[in-house]
Amino acid sequence: MYNNSIRTVVFPLLLAAGVVAGAALGLYAGRHSGVPQAFLPQERADSKLLQTLSLIENKYVDPVPMDSLAEHVIPLLVGELDPHSVYIPAAEMAAMNESLEGEFDGIGVVFNMATDTVIVLNVIAQGPSDKVGVRAGDRIIEIDDSLVAGRKIPQNDIVRRLRGPRGTTVRLGLERQRIPELVEVEVVRGAIPIKSIESAFRIEGSIGYIKLGQFARTTAVEMRRALALLRAEGVDRLIFDLRGNAGGFLDQAIAVANEFLHKGQLIVYTEDRNKEQLREYADGTGTAQEMEVAVLIDEGSASSSEILAGALQDNDRSTIVGRRSFGKGLVQQQVPYPDGSALRLTTARYYTPTGRSIQKPYTIGRDADYEEELWNRYRNNEFFSADSIRFADSLRFVTPGGKVVYGGGGIMPDFFVPADTTDVTDYFVEVAGRNILYRYTIEYADRHRDALNAVETVAQLKELLDSDKTLVNSFIRYAALKGVEPQYAEIARSRRLIEAQLRAYIGRNTKLEDTGFYANIYPVDKVIGRAIEILNDKQTDD
Repeated sequence: MYNNSIRTVVFPLLLAAGVVAGAALGLYAGRHSGVPQAFLPQERADSKLLQTLSLIENKYVDPVPMDSLAEHVIPLLVGELDPHSVYIPAAEMAAMNESLEGEFDGIGVVFNMATDTVIVLNVIAQGPSDKVGVRAGDRIIEIDDSLVAGRKIPQNDIVRRLRGPRGTTVRLGLERQRIPELVEVEVVRGAIPIKSIESAFRIEGSIGYIKLGQFARTTAVEMRRALALLRAEGVDRLIFDLRGNAGGFLDQAIAVANEFLHKGQLIVYTEDRNKEQLREYADGTGTAQEMEVAVLIDEGSASSSEILAGALQDNDRSTIVGRRSFGKGLVQQQVPYPDGSALRLTTARYYTPTGRSIQKPYTIGRDADYEEELWNRYRNNEFFSADSIRFADSLRFVTPGGKVVYGGGGIMPDFFVPADTTDVTDYFVEVAGRNILYRYTIEYADRHRDALNAVETVAQLKELLDSDKTLVNSFIRYAALKGVEPQYAEIARSRRLIEAQLRAYIGRNTKLEDTGFYANIYPVDKVIGRAIEILNDKQTDD
């Protein structure tokens, strides 16, 4: 049934438009002018909108809650724009900004609730919990005298209880191996850094690996630090992993690109509705200008990731490996409202140095079609065959080095590596999908906590895991106890993948955190394998 109420018909078009057009600039000033609203000059479209709003507020038969209705109708208005313009309610702003700002207030632990009990996986060095003796492997039984173990409390609620303003105190009751009574500690909450670089280590020979999860406030600083540490280990070639990186701050992407480009090379330019351009150039201060680079991308690489990949590709400074990126070439400006909400409004398009717009096509008001585009790529076999990807000749560009590149729908890699499902069997899907594989690694970490806590380097982790010759077979028995009977033909096919996953999750249960994960998963990652081959071939050619 249609509901043609004032709420569903008038306000989606009028109230929201009025708010965006300038409610804060005197939305209802006209009603004090002494001239009836209905007879004001109709010089602008927004005048009509504002007049209508004033009439509704002052003349409608019942009082209308204008502020509350705005929360419903502004998203409808913004929904008639491009897919990346969005209204963010005040209640969501803090969570959305937190990961990009580089820190939050909390106790400084990484935990998991694989069962109904909070298990501390890692403790941030020199963080609030580390200072009072919280250890990896501890179970959090009580928080501020409230029992939280065995009660199936949602993980988000646990996070809310542990976080809080810095300087405040939270009491924890901990269950610790070989200690019969609860260990009680008081943790003073503090600033906890959020890393945008998830991992950085020497992967093979003189090849380093950096995994960048997002472009946050601290990304450029983290990047320079990671490059310095890798160079100290003898790294002169780099695999830079941007897969799954959905973007973040544009200035940070520009700063990271600057590390690799020579002075005067164009990084990116933006163009607004008035055709005014803002161009960003490398200043020559980069610390990795001579380093060979392979950049990894996939359909999850978007926005700032594409700016970086496009800048390095168009300047012939990197080989791009993987699958076609997302295709977001629109620039948003965040406009805050007094109540803490904000409007992220598309104000420009960005272009790579050769002049490519890599924004994929969209139809105004049809966000569902836009969101389904990645699924369409899968259905069209684009994840598995480069031949299934088509670009119009009109979108063809050439780099200074003579490489052909295309715009109009993401960054196409120089070397395409299809999605790999070779070792994925029904057995693997079940043990992974039912979380049995991950839960086994949690229990394994409990049994080997002392040894894992002693791990300081990737080499030490490798030595420890190599010494366990029964890892996979022990897991198979564990999975059987959890209801997944062994399928030995499928296990044989998936064995290498299963072992890599087990080692990776166990590695994450050490001080190495994500580095422990990536250092063990890369042997079964064909994109990384191809990047290593490319960098080795380049060295041979040189």
